[in-house]
Amino acid sequence: MSFHANYRMVADLHTLNIQTRREGEMVDITDRLQGLLEKAKSADGVAFLFVPGSTGALTTIEYEPGLTSDFPAALERLVPRDLPYEHEKRWHDGNGHSHVRASLLGPDLAVPFQRRKLLLGTWQQIVFVELDVRPRDRTVIVQLIGE
Repeated sequence: MSFHANYRMVADLHTLNIQTRREGEMVDITDRLQGLLEKAKSADGVAFLFVPGSTGALTTIEYEPGLTSDFPAALERLVPRDLPYEHEKRWHDGNGHSHVRASLLGPDLAVPFQRRKLLLGTWQQIVFVELDVRPRDRTVIVQLIGE
């Protein structure tokens, strides 16, 4: 993308709805995002994704069975669910570890695109990670910004 005198920025706002079934579930949203790009006003730019809420996260990973098992296991080693959390003492909802994990991963992700194609690595997919202890209806906000 280059800037010139007639440059006009365009932004498209979309949402992706996701229903999760369990804690640790990883949902590959790459194809859904690519589908939005194919109809986007901009051919080149950046896709900015954001998850409202404090127990969901976005990241990239090679979405394959080994890593979809390894990643939740790594989160368990880093932020064990059976430790005492002040959040749980206050709210008694059993998801203190979920909030900490989501904070470490983050609620947003920016991915460039060119000629309406995501610029991802060969084995890189975009995933939503459910970190709450119960099934949830989630929304991923997608802002496509470009020229």
